Amino acid sequence: MKVVDLAPEHEPLYFVCLKDWSEDMKDAGGHKQLWYNKMKDQGVRVKLALDDNGNVGGMIQYAPIEHSFAQGKDLYFVDCIWVHGHNKGRGNFQKHGFGRALLQAAEEDAKAQGAKGLAAWGLLLPFWMKASWFRKQGYRSVDRMGIQSLLWKPFTAGAVPPRWTRQKKKPEGIPGQVTVTALLNGWCPAQNMAYERARRAAAEFGDRVVFQAIDTLDRQTFQEWGVSDALFIDGKQVRTGPPPSYEKIRDMIGKKVKKL
Repeated sequence: MKVVDLAPEHEPLYFVCLKDWSEDMKDAGGHKQLWYNKMKDQGVRVKLALDDNGNVGGMIQYAPIEHSFAQGKDLYFVDCIWVHGHNKGRGNFQKHGFGRALLQAAEEDAKAQGAKGLAAWGLLLPFWMKASWFRKQGYRSVDRMGIQSLLWKPFTAGAVPPRWTRQKKKPEGIPGQVTVTALLNGWCPAQNMAYERARRAAAEFGDRVVFQAIDTLDRQTFQEWGVSDALFIDGKQVRTGPPPSYEKIRDMIGKKVKKL
């Protein structure tokens, strides 16, 4: 196994988070590619873990924390680390040290870029991006928001711990219509799925439903809202992790439409 930088031939696979076999990924649209094309000039870094046969089994993406959904200085932030664990497609690469190798490579690279530490987010529940896994790699929790823990590993004594950016704004409704508001950054295909499904579902109801798209890849817009990806129906936030199905979103909108 070896860790390499993202090369053009692997970009299509990276844009679908190694799930080239998944039909659901078609719902994510081209937002990840648009995000990467803009962010690669802002310092985003991507590395892949390859097995001995050259098959891509894992990936990590990280960038200066100033372009993340946390607050900090002189740090890099891990948006995502993912080792393919499905039997479909390329198969299960987990439990072979791919994740540790990717994180160590990112740490070494961040140090070489002059960072004073590496931050990451993790879930307190035993799902994807587990906070407990980062703690096993020497990371320490410094802030919490719901089930999300903000963790970091300082490289120097003078490093300042990061803090979460918290939501500052909620969408306003429009009298006589159902309002579907979707905030989209583009970094995560799962969140891109929720956005695209909501956009399509809202269009089914004609002028009874207003779809509001908020581009949080624009840093000023993100700072205004304090959240990078979210879905609201008449001001009530919808859980998007994992992304709800198109049918579920359509049903939620339809129930609101019936009450008009």
